[in-house]
Amino acid sequence: MNTELVLPLEKMTVAEKMDVVDRIMDDLSRNASSIPVIEWHGEILKQRAENLKNGTDRFISLEDAEKRIREKTGR
Repeated sequence: MNTELVLPLEKMTVAEKMDVVDRIMDDLSRNASSIPVIEWHGEILKQRAENLKNGTDRFISLEDAEKRIREKTGR
């Protein structure tokens, strides 16, 4: 199916664009098993799981992650 969908992106607000992104992500998540896995991404996930298992990596809280992002981006 090659039906072209044209959105008036230049006329849409950021909120409208984010709503479209949310709707697409919701739809994709309902059919997650049909989404092909990108090989390099699978390798990164395997490495991260191994790092967690052997103790060379750890989880941090969402609050800490947000703080680190703000510090790196200056926001």
